[in-house]
Amino acid sequence: MDSMAKLSGALKRSKSGGVRASGMIPKYAYMRDTKAGEDEESRRLKTGSDEEKSEWKFWGPYLADRQWATVREDYSENGDAWGFFPHEHARSRAYRWGEDGLLGFCDEEQRICYGLALWNHKDGILKERLYGLTNAEGNHGEDCKELYYFLDSSPTHSYMHARYKYPQSAYPYEKLLTENGNRNRNDPEFEILDTGVFDNNKYFDVDVKYAKFSPQDILIMTIITNRNEHEAAEIDVIPQLWFRNTWVWGMRHGAYEAEPGNPDKPAMSALTRQGDSYAEVEVRHDEFTDDYVWMAAPAEVQGEGGSATGPEPWFTDNETNYARVFNAPPRYKHCKDAFHEKLIHGKDDAINPERTGTKAGVHYSLKVPAGGKAILRVRLRGQTLSPMTAQQLLNPKLFDMIIDQRRQETDVYYNAIRKAPEMSEDMKIVQRQAYAGLLWTKKFYFYIVNDWLEGDAKTSKPPQSRWNGRNRDWRHFHACDILSMPSGWEYPWFASWDSAFHTVPLSNVDPDFAKDQLSIFLDDRYMHINGAVPAYEWNFSDTNPPVLALALWRNFSEMKSRGQPDYEFLKSLFFKLMLNFTFWTNRKDGNGNNIFGGGFLGLDNIGIFDRSAPLPGGGVLEQADGTAWMGAFSSVMLDMSLELASHDSSFETLAGKFFQHFLSIVEAINFGSTALWDEKDGFYYDEVILPDGKSIPIKLRSLVGLVPLFACLTVE
Repeated sequence: MDSMAKLSGALKRSKSGGVRASGMIPKYAYMRDTKAGEDEESRRLKTGSDEEKSEWKFWGPYLADRQWATVREDYSENGDAWGFFPHEHARSRAYRWGEDGLLGFCDEEQRICYGLALWNHKDGILKERLYGLTNAEGNHGEDCKELYYFLDSSPTHSYMHARYKYPQSAYPYEKLLTENGNRNRNDPEFEILDTGVFDNNKYFDVDVKYAKFSPQDILIMTIITNRNEHEAAEIDVIPQLWFRNTWVWGMRHGAYEAEPGNPDKPAMSALTRQGDSYAEVEVRHDEFTDDYVWMAAPAEVQGEGGSATGPEPWFTDNETNYARVFNAPPRYKHCKDAFHEKLIHGKDDAINPERTGTKAGVHYSLKVPAGGKAILRVRLRGQTLSPMTAQQLLNPKLFDMIIDQRRQETDVYYNAIRKAPEMSEDMKIVQRQAYAGLLWTKKFYFYIVNDWLEGDAKTSKPPQSRWNGRNRDWRHFHACDILSMPSGWEYPWFASWDSAFHTVPLSNVDPDFAKDQLSIFLDDRYMHINGAVPAYEWNFSDTNPPVLALALWRNFSEMKSRGQPDYEFLKSLFFKLMLNFTFWTNRKDGNGNNIFGGGFLGLDNIGIFDRSAPLPGGGVLEQADGTAWMGAFSSVMLDMSLELASHDSSFETLAGKFFQHFLSIVEAINFGSTALWDEKDGFYYDEVILPDGKSIPIKLRSLVGLVPLFACLTVE
């Protein structure tokens, strides 16, 4: 205890900031150059007021890559989210809580959605969304079996670029399913490259570029490149625009309650005649202050021997095809899968001859020359913007110039990030694309647990078993937000500690969005009354490592380095984090000895048994990583207390509290009967405490034993 006394003395001497958790707060290798003149993208980020985010962020990549097989769409009796709404249903069945699409785009509440549909004349279905195996189908769990790349994005999404690689032969759905099903966990995964569908470059690169001329005027360019240098190839492309179905459920929050046929129901209708060279569609939604016009130009085919027809507007409704999905009598004449039925099966009556509906597409039929390309240009803009014809607005020279200008402005923005001297040009490209991946996985997340538990007025009630299932203790949870997600496909929901880590690089490119993410998870709509932070959709009651404090401190430190410290923001979230800290001390320290549990803690397959499940025969699992994370939590709360104490002396008392917590945890994990440190092995191990008091260390060397290295203090 002599060392503890010395540290306590050092704390008293330092008062306003001598102790820093420098082991947890490494310096950035790069930061924004605030000396440079403000660029266009920086100005766009600041167009909102202090209370409102930039209007330039109203549209973005917020459309999920996968909505099927999510917990939100699961209304099964046994909680089988993967099985209740499979990929096979996705093209024909309306979603309740969100939408998905291929390289898509939508508004901030996902009311109007945009995405691509592709057909190579070989597949049995349109390629409208990414395919992958479910958790049970993959030999290593769920896995997306596609090749797609997020290549660029500005923070306001004024410019975005992504690429999808589409085979010219039939997509190997069955082969991927069967071959992976025949493999065990010791075998490598069978990937799409292993199927041979990309051999001899027989595939298309499908590039999508978005550029905003103004916040409500979006240009979308699709470039179809035939990578086969020897043969021309046919492809049909349908850029699609649709409304999220908010009208059939009778939901109480965040959506229409209008009956079908009500004039206020959102609708799209043709403004041009059949056969016109340009297509124009009026888009009406009464939650928008302005109607929109969606317009499409004729395709431009580059290379000898190519051809194109279109754009031809098609219309249907975003409604479930009950006959196909449930083998039940049809309820709607025009359904979500109408474009599949017309294009692949030749059913002309599948689309609405009245040329109106809640889903629209413009159909192009292309023959792309060997090594050539086809360029499609569409534009979505507010109807009250400056009156110009579709021919003027889609003029290739003007259109391409705007896209190139936004790309150049994005270049300038990222060039304003001061790179570490040793960073090579190649690493700068890697960094830029890493930011693109981070920004493209900002997605709309809509989940109101109380409504999900009780069911909707116009649909059948969920099974009674739901009240004993997942997330039943989170009835207050109400999400309708743009969240930074781990992945748009494999994890199309938040995990609170993933999102916390995301805010660290986001603080460099979009600090306001980073602060918004931190605020959301500590908001009353998310945080439990007991102080728990929801872990992830599959089980909010699981515990993720408590790293939100670290993320907040990193965000504050980044802004302070720019001369823009936000002490009010730090203080407001600090008090929320105190609630979370109290939850951990009260709920995760089972024996009251400063040794913590926590269960899963985000480490998949790290233990020889499920660390979140009760131990057979009773007992308590004391965890090296849970204890270490609380040590780190204490040290960061100490750091923030000292920073706040430099402006408000009342925080000095709190600094002492968190310093004592840190020292107590250090003592418990390293010394005495509670120690998880094995002096002989030089490693930390979890330990099982049996009901009779006997302790059994679990001598499994894993990351669990290294996490204690994260919790450290430097006394200056």
